[in-house]
Amino acid sequence: MKKIPTTIDVLLHNIGTLVTPQGNHPRGGASMKELQVIEKAAVAIANGRIALVGTEQDVRETLQKAGVEIHEELDAGGRLVTPGLVDPHTHLVHGGSREHELALKRSGVPYLEILAMGGGILSTVTSTRKASEDDLYTKARKSLNEMMLQGVTTVEAKSGYGLTLEDELKQLRVAKRLNETHPLDLVSTFMGAHAVPPEYKGREEEFVDLIVNEMLPRVTDEGLAEFCDVFCEHGVFSVEQSRRILMEGKRNGLIPKIHADEIVPLGGAELAGEVGAISAEHLLATSDEGMQEMANAGVIPVLLPGTSFNLGLTQHARARDMIDTYELPVALSTDYNPGSCPTESIQLIIALASVNLKMTPEEILTACTINAANALGRGFEIGTIEGGKKADLAIFDAPNLAYLPYHFGINHTFGVLKDGRVVVWERGVTV
Repeated sequence: MKKIPTTIDVLLHNIGTLVTPQGNHPRGGASMKELQVIEKAAVAIANGRIALVGTEQDVRETLQKAGVEIHEELDAGGRLVTPGLVDPHTHLVHGGSREHELALKRSGVPYLEILAMGGGILSTVTSTRKASEDDLYTKARKSLNEMMLQGVTTVEAKSGYGLTLEDELKQLRVAKRLNETHPLDLVSTFMGAHAVPPEYKGREEEFVDLIVNEMLPRVTDEGLAEFCDVFCEHGVFSVEQSRRILMEGKRNGLIPKIHADEIVPLGGAELAGEVGAISAEHLLATSDEGMQEMANAGVIPVLLPGTSFNLGLTQHARARDMIDTYELPVALSTDYNPGSCPTESIQLIIALASVNLKMTPEEILTACTINAANALGRGFEIGTIEGGKKADLAIFDAPNLAYLPYHFGINHTFGVLKDGRVVVWERGVTV
């Protein structure tokens, strides 16, 4: 056991049930159901990290024997405690909204047709280009607060609504500023290859050249992103174009991610395996071959059930095949964006994962914690409640884990600790 610090900053006690995955690595197949469950638990926190976790009796006895001073005690009120949730796929920073497209969607106009009409992503591009950095910051900060109120402690944010060098940099600079000023940790992904802007229609290869020759070097020179993503889809970026962008991103030090097989089985999942992507995301139409390639290469599938729900699709990602047959470490995310999934509610995603993806409560928690953390390369820091990791904790007003997907449509969060600091308490933001 690691040496116990001489002072405990916070002792979170009177936990009814503490539930957490264990370890640093993504968990696939049957291991997604393997959780540590501690009744009547406590968590001791020092310097923003977990110092000790166990039954409250054992934790208190250990601290007392070591003569440790406890600076503050927090009463969890007999509630459920889990690791802070991780949202590994969002389009957080953007201008405007797209409720005007709702009638088109409900009348059955396909997503790619709306995009071809200048709507969809391109509509948000127009709004984002017009917005100032301060406007984007204010809007995104409000959404981060909503995510925090849902029990989320780490969020990924993609660019991709600028589609010019300066507007992509603008989005990424806003994300960097938010990471520096908001309690939540923000992880940035460059996604200049989100769509082909109108000014490059018919000159798609020239736009790819712009991404490769100008955008990627500037993004990496300024240290504005950790990952590079591309929308590999029919009518957007081909497999060949996506490969070129992702490989050039790797040469610039950015880890590949990919929007893959969202609408048609184009081969994005296979490409994810080929380029060594850390994750492949959406995957509604992924083939068996694509799943096998992801499994072979250790790619984490990030599933977004809110998107298929909001688009009114009857087809959903094949989570059961991914888990049971291919033993993939499935992660879940909101896909928060202004068009196909305008929600910050990870708890809605939890309910949809249960109903539409047929995942168990245990699998869902693993998908929203340690697997999502590994989709961002942070499994050694977050995603479980274990000694040495960041003290990112969610406190839910629920008697057990199954209650979260069972009682849907409300926010169960009572409190959130980020780096050992209370940021939500009694359902309100405290910072």
